[in-house]
Amino acid sequence: MSEPKNPTVSSSLEKPEDKEGLSRRDFFNEIAAGALGVAGLGAFVVSVRYLSPNVLFEPPTNFRIGPPSDYQVNSVTYLANQEVYIVRTSDGLFAQSAICTHLGCITQWKPELEMIACPCHGSKFRKDGSVEHGPAPRPLQHFAVRMMPDGELMVDLLELVKPTQILKV
Repeated sequence: MSEPKNPTVSSSLEKPEDKEGLSRRDFFNEIAAGALGVAGLGAFVVSVRYLSPNVLFEPPTNFRIGPPSDYQVNSVTYLANQEVYIVRTSDGLFAQSAICTHLGCITQWKPELEMIACPCHGSKFRKDGSVEHGPAPRPLQHFAVRMMPDGELMVDLLELVKPTQILKV
């Protein structure tokens, strides 16, 4: 009798040899691992930013502007870092906002016209901050100015005063 032939049958469960090096399954596994890594890194960054303090640095609301002798009579001085005009008249000195009351644009002093003009929408203000030409609905805000014991002036942006209040110097 002859022996039964036992042919070698490859099971479908066995993994065939890859000649190209990376199977389709391995490719998708690496893509999934990369996507999870990116998502994990993003979650880590968001968590660190959430836990770190959120500090807003604003300019001080009280600031010194120097002695009155720094400001000539009948002059308007713009302080860019505080967005304030220091106006010195023959009666005294006052500080007013450089922010237009229409939409919050920064105004500009026009010495040839003797007025403050808003470059955005055309509002015009007199030297004292009152509205000469709209669309601004209100005059410019005036801030408290005080003489310090050392002879310097201090402006307080949190204390609004009437436009008629002038520091006599």
